[in-house]
Amino acid sequence: MKLVISQRYYGLLAFALLALTLSSCGLLGIGGKGKKGGDSGELVGVPNREGWVMTIPYGMVPIPAGTFHMGQADEDPASTQINFNKQVTIGPFFMDDTEITNNEYRQFTNFFLVDNGTIEGFETVDVETFKKKYYPDSTVWVRDFFFFLGDPVQDYYYWHPGYDDYPVVGVNWDAAVFFGKWRTAYLNDYRKTIGEFPMPEFRLPSEAEWEYAARGGRDMAKYPWGNPYIRNSKGCMLANFKPGRGNFYDDGFAYTSPVQSYFANDYGLFDTSGNVSEWCLDDFNPASVPTVWDLNPEYIDPRTDPNSKKFNAKIPPRKVIRGGSWKDVAYFLETGTRTYEYKDSVRAYIGFRCAMTHLGRSSGNEF
Repeated sequence: MKLVISQRYYGLLAFALLALTLSSCGLLGIGGKGKKGGDSGELVGVPNREGWVMTIPYGMVPIPAGTFHMGQADEDPASTQINFNKQVTIGPFFMDDTEITNNEYRQFTNFFLVDNGTIEGFETVDVETFKKKYYPDSTVWVRDFFFFLGDPVQDYYYWHPGYDDYPVVGVNWDAAVFFGKWRTAYLNDYRKTIGEFPMPEFRLPSEAEWEYAARGGRDMAKYPWGNPYIRNSKGCMLANFKPGRGNFYDDGFAYTSPVQSYFANDYGLFDTSGNVSEWCLDDFNPASVPTVWDLNPEYIDPRTDPNSKKFNAKIPPRKVIRGGSWKDVAYFLETGTRTYEYKDSVRAYIGFRCAMTHLGRSSGNEF
């Protein structure tokens, strides 16, 4: 019996070795070099493509895919009549851990105004146009408020190193979008020199992405840190905002504060409540949440979209801003509170941060 098994085993082994030899020579119709680039006429995919590994961009944190309830998490009778809570799913993406700072934005402005930089395939902007459209408007510190001694802030806020780590303000929605396009081109121009695939674009987060990330995995929570208080157990404020009438300083700062001055949420994001409000990608509509799709929703108003047949140039575009700011009361710090500003507005209390789509799996366990 053992002799029969042994003979059968060695026979199979000999056959396998013969098949391997023949296939390596292309004599069995598999392997080897065929007439069409080595695929022998079979559908085998394009060879010699390097594996793609999605790296975390510098200054960003990963936001895993997941499902949450979008909308107000606290009593808000006026809002809840038209803006009902809605369960939506968000795909994985990356997000800046802080608002874009003055010093980070200065790298962008210096590229055009000081270095006269150019990137192949990226639009060039003359100096005067750039200053008019994309340079931060420091006069917002005196124009946004009546009878306000804002001159010291106006004179120093953007250029002085004492404010390097403060969030950039005085930029409109278009400037924030253009910054993202430049940042994308700047990174991918370098990646091209080292033979790497390009990364996805830096862009503004959608309103749904922003709210999902701001909650930090705390579904239905009132604030990024949970419910329901704005002070921690030691009595310290948890964000930079306006605690009461005429009171701007109980949180430790009279105006904006340096980024990372307060604790991050559970995703590692700082200042998703307070400091400065943040531009989002979406157009604003009070009742948009119930109308958009429930997977990666984004609302674009056809009346203000130049590519739409319903476009009306007389209607000024309104863009979503989220998170509340140093001048706002606690209601605007809530993760579900929605408000807007006109697209071309520049304010002393609006900044932004960028997002980037994660390429690859969307299981919720990407990171």
